[in-house]
Amino acid sequence: MPESKNQEQGVGEIPNAYGSIKISEEAVASIVGLAAAQIKGVAAMSGSMASGLTEKLGKKNLAKGVKVEIDDQEVHLALYIFVEYGVRIPKLALDIQNQVRDTVQTMTGLKVKEVNIYVQGITFAQTEPAEDPEENEETEV
Repeated sequence: MPESKNQEQGVGEIPNAYGSIKISEEAVASIVGLAAAQIKGVAAMSGSMASGLTEKLGKKNLAKGVKVEIDDQEVHLALYIFVEYGVRIPKLALDIQNQVRDTVQTMTGLKVKEVNIYVQGITFAQTEPAEDPEENEETEV
């Protein structure tokens, strides 16, 4: 098999003594989505700026809101997120960058060159209306 540098578009290739390991952008995007989902303060991921659709983080589509570009063995990442109200955005973004970088490098062996965070909006906690205590009281006859 002839040796070449990353013949396939969007694939990180790691050569070793037995051949090579190829990791797709989709696989890296799933890893990134899972790493971001573990961080308190990330409410949801956005599909893209144009679509405006959001989906709660879950196992169905962890790659939603994640853009991955692999160039040789370097990874460039962009995350489009919604944050919970009250969270300090600069601290949250730094936490996401560190967690994502460490997770991707540990799991794939690829070098993460950059992790860009794009905050698309703020979500507010859904609060249930308080029950009226008078309605629940039993009356004696």
